Amino acid sequence: MIGLYSPGSSFIHRAPTLLKLFLLSLCVLLIGTSPDLRLIGGAVAGVVLLFVIARVPVRAAAGQIIPILFILLIAVPIQGLLSGWLVAALMAGRLLVAVALAALFTMTTTVTAVLEAFQTLLRPFRRFVDPDRVGLLVALTIRCIPLVSDIVREVLEARTARGTQWSLMSIAVPVVVRSLYAADALGEALIARGLDD
Repeated sequence: MIGLYSPGSSFIHRAPTLLKLFLLSLCVLLIGTSPDLRLIGGAVAGVVLLFVIARVPVRAAAGQIIPILFILLIAVPIQGLLSGWLVAALMAGRLLVAVALAALFTMTTTVTAVLEAFQTLLRPFRRFVDPDRVGLLVALTIRCIPLVSDIVREVLEARTARGTQWSLMSIAVPVVVRSLYAADALGEALIARGLDD
């Protein structure tokens, strides 16, 4: 979510975060259980309309949705051959709508709003869980996703610059080692702030 938020003043941006989370979950549930291809087609059109209303930049929206298309290029033919093309189309539509809705949520909701929503949701369970600690956990998780992504990108760029032969181990080992170093530094920062208990 860090770096994905697209500022705006649409009603989608202004809608309460908990309401957006609820509607996102409800839509994904309905789409995921519906066997009707027309409903999924309508959902795709509805999501496109929501992106237009939110005035999300096309390039930013495409950057979130295009990666799933590469997965579908492989998954749809396999699913079509194994289970039939209707099942493949349903699977592709469901996945596309779910990813697009999740992207719309992250692009119209700030990280702070998401953290506050989690704390509000967990406040009734304060006896069992600490809402502030869970909020911190969610914030760290959100922060670590782009951090690990940057580590992977830097390792890939280093491999390309050296012109060495590509292999899974030659990428996985440096990524894991650098991720562990980053986690260690993060742990030390939390301890320094008294969050080690």
